Amino acid sequence: MKKLIAGVVLGVSLTAMAHGAGDPQAGEQSAAVCASCHGQGGQKPIMGAYPKLSGLGENYLHDQLVAIQSGDRVIAEMTGLLDGKSDQELQDLAAYFDSQEMIVSQANPDLIEQGAALYRGGNMASGVPACAGCHSPQGKGNEPGGYPRLGGQNAEYVTKQLKAYRSGDRATGSNAAIMMDVAARLTDAEIEAVANYVSGLH
Repeated sequence: MKKLIAGVVLGVSLTAMAHGAGDPQAGEQSAAVCASCHGQGGQKPIMGAYPKLSGLGENYLHDQLVAIQSGDRVIAEMTGLLDGKSDQELQDLAAYFDSQEMIVSQANPDLIEQGAALYRGGNMASGVPACAGCHSPQGKGNEPGGYPRLGGQNAEYVTKQLKAYRSGDRATGSNAAIMMDVAARLTDAEIEAVANYVSGLH
């Protein structure tokens, strides 16, 4: 597992060097259509099941846009929205959303203790690593490694994605193998708790 993580992080880091050249101002012009679901600046989605896009990390956002455009990551609500866009336009969109401030959500206090324990320490008994190891203790993510910011993200969306990794419905992306392995070890209760915790993490 350690070799897998090291190899993936190295590969992602090398790939990340080729990106990071997006123009936020150009991306803002293309982002108007995104606001109808993700809110202005990607900060306040209309539904909890939709992700906040603000401040997630330019490389991560670009990789996801490429995967959605190619059909490798299927999101029904995004069908056709990225058709015809060049890679530079996708990079500009990623740069724009990354430049926006994440607005932190309000976590459910009843689940914070369990969520914090998982996020910061994992679960040694079931082999779940600490989320903080890749996504940082403050939930800011790891831009060179391609790990997105989690702090402030909608709990409903995080829950949905962890379950998608666990079931194999989400299997694309440079860190998908790691996330699928982690999610496979999580119970529904643990997923709910850690998703709640990160929603208020800042």
